[in-house]
Amino acid sequence: QLVESGGGLVETGGSLRLACSLSGGTFSRWTIGWFRQAPETEREFVAAAAWSGGYTGYADSVKGRFTVSRENANASVYLQMTSLKPEDTADYYCAASPFPFVQGATYDYWGQGTQVTVSS
Repeated sequence: QLVESGGGLVETGGSLRLACSLSGGTFSRWTIGWFRQAPETEREFVAAAAWSGGYTGYADSVKGRFTVSRENANASVYLQMTSLKPEDTADYYCAASPFPFVQGATYDYWGQGTQVTVSS
């Protein structure tokens, strides 16, 4: 089971830290991805932390502003979001993939999502 937390309302330029926790299974063998979906848009990839090699990946739209990290001891992955923009407003979801790398991962399990709203 994946559970997201940390969403909320923030002003443009502000920061938020999302957390994704996994219960059950061996967390250290799951690649965790973050996705987002704004109203009337398709879900899009945001960032991911692979379980092998410490690799991470980011969408171009968030590079330099968002940082993904994982703490296997806590079975958690974090998404630190800075310099937030109104276009970052969306429901954010984490998902788990057994694939060891970011490139090529397909995600089998999804959380319920947490809402992020950036006011202008």
